[in-house]
Amino acid sequence: MTYQEIISDIRKKKIAPIYFLMGEEPYFIDLISDIIEDEVLDEADKAFNQIVVYGRDVDVETIANHARSFPMMGDKMVVIVKEAQDLKNIEDFEKYLDSIPETTVLVFGYKYKKLDKRKSFAKQIDKRGVLFESKKLYDNNIPTWIRERLKESGYTISPKAEQMLADFLGTDLHKINNELTKLTIAVSKGKRIEDIDIERNIGISKDFNVFELQNAIGARDVLKANQIVNYFGDNAKENPLLVTAITLYGYFTKLLKGHYATDRSRNGLATALGVNPFFLNDYMTAMSNYSIADCVRCIAILREFDLKAVGYNNGDVNEKDLYREMIFRILHNV
Repeated sequence: MTYQEIISDIRKKKIAPIYFLMGEEPYFIDLISDIIEDEVLDEADKAFNQIVVYGRDVDVETIANHARSFPMMGDKMVVIVKEAQDLKNIEDFEKYLDSIPETTVLVFGYKYKKLDKRKSFAKQIDKRGVLFESKKLYDNNIPTWIRERLKESGYTISPKAEQMLADFLGTDLHKINNELTKLTIAVSKGKRIEDIDIERNIGISKDFNVFELQNAIGARDVLKANQIVNYFGDNAKENPLLVTAITLYGYFTKLLKGHYATDRSRNGLATALGVNPFFLNDYMTAMSNYSIADCVRCIAILREFDLKAVGYNNGDVNEKDLYREMIFRILHNV
């Protein structure tokens, strides 16, 4: 099941007896766990019939004792184990599964790890309830996730604003969600969110950001590229060289994928690049300006400056000058 399907079932009161939420992406684990904590029981029932514990503070037997309790003046007993990855010998819980009454809803939040699905414990949970693996989203999935998250709240967003957020915020879904919450408070419901809204409410310049830098590099617009990196150099705390180098590395990797794509249609290229078709013309311009050999050379340059950004062989050059050198070499085939 997807996290959307799990949440939909919970809100339809189709509650499973056990939820084992595991995996590398903590956001979806927290989201499902919080919805169960907030919505399965009425407020009046929570004081008597809801128990929240943390893995580091309990053992398997204690959790089993809580889970075997019957609800007091209610239909459900909810037991939530947060940070269950800190629980010792968690697979020992298998021997208690048969003794847990149908009135219990038991939730494990098992972050950054996952059970071996080949073993009996995982199979038993999957048979009795929900065994959910929360997977990290790839960089190219983030814009779509931002769009869908805002759609759920009644908003639309322009492709440029969407990409600005994705480039600036990275793949930390908790961080992205917090910034989207700020946006939905500041912007009237139903309004299309534009780049100016991102600038006003998130603090990302609509003109001086890594998205615009990519476009300037792709178009070989030397003046604009240097204006942006000078701005980055003057505001290095908000625009660290390391993050920019990593983002540009991804950009040139996409250009390489475009060069090697077998389907040269617009949809085929957009799929190969992993980008919104809205931006395809910009990428096609960049591909005409950077050959396969150029892309490989630029990736090598970015690897070099990735190391310099963390102090390796940078000769104590300040970040602004490193920015200038990196962009000069990319743009001028040096």
